[in-house]
Amino acid sequence: MTAFLVVLVIILFGISVWQMSRIFKLAQSKPSLYSEIASDKDNNTHGYLMMGFLAFIYILTIISFWLWGDTLLPKSGSEHGAKIDTLMLVTMILIFFVGIITQAVLHYFAFIYRGNKVKRATFYADNDKLEFIWTIIPVITLAGLIIYGLFTWTDIMDVDKDDDPLIVELYAQQFNWKARYGGNDNTLGEANVRLIQGINQLGVDPADPNGQDDKIVTELHLPVGRRVLFKMRSQDVLHSAYMPHFRAQMNCVPGMVTQFAFTPTITTEEMRQNDHIVEKVANINTIRTEKSKALTAAGEEALEPYEFDYMLICNKICGISHYNMQMKIIVESEEDYKAWLAEQPTLAEQLSNENK
Repeated sequence: MTAFLVVLVIILFGISVWQMSRIFKLAQSKPSLYSEIASDKDNNTHGYLMMGFLAFIYILTIISFWLWGDTLLPKSGSEHGAKIDTLMLVTMILIFFVGIITQAVLHYFAFIYRGNKVKRATFYADNDKLEFIWTIIPVITLAGLIIYGLFTWTDIMDVDKDDDPLIVELYAQQFNWKARYGGNDNTLGEANVRLIQGINQLGVDPADPNGQDDKIVTELHLPVGRRVLFKMRSQDVLHSAYMPHFRAQMNCVPGMVTQFAFTPTITTEEMRQNDHIVEKVANINTIRTEKSKALTAAGEEALEPYEFDYMLICNKICGISHYNMQMKIIVESEEDYKAWLAEQPTLAEQLSNENK
């Protein structure tokens, strides 16, 4: 890949030098017989090339949808996700609709009004009606999208305490995630990076009574149907907590706490039964099976079968192992969630065991 990029840079540099040399030649005086003015043949060639390129981008778009249209995410696993998907769909339809028309008009005009020694361009000083139309339509469209997006964002970020949301801290550090639950009182203890020591890797204040029953884990469990308020911190650099199947993302900024809330609506087991997911898993395992044949033939260990899981990943390029910064998310029933949480040791118990 590096060699390819080096070759590409050299080629582009060569093209730049060649173009600059042409510019310098044009800037110099020329003999009267030498002309850089395009002929009718040149204009016709470029006109037809514009129409050819229009056909190319349309065909390429159709092929891309045909081959990779199934790579989109499945149905959202969160309550607000449907609104995000609707906003995304409406936006993409508008972009494609406008793009298809404007590209067609642009290339067609470049073709039909290509240079001709006989024809002369007509100059219009202004057209108030036309300018009003092409200004007001984008204004109305964008205002509608912005207002809809604003209401959607406000609905997501507005956390009502009467809903009794589950409070979970997501702690980002190069290159892993940790989650902290508030224990039985659902209240997180105070924390500071200056208090990080030994097993207390999140810097929870051991003197804070609210932090004694906090539970720190490396696997995120969420009860289905209950609103979850995530409090996010970063220990080192800028990270981004990205949960694509829940349509959720929020930056984790060093020195401050950010938050995001959503309600999981589909358990992990239910999502595994989704037709889209079943097809994807089968396709991935087919690829893994073929690769495993080559690995076993070389005396190496075969790849394990893939099973779908919700994932928390980092969506910022935060360092050399950024790609590996992920944590499994399990959405389950309230009963299963409580049973799992009861098995996790509290911070006080971990500190006590460390001091023994």
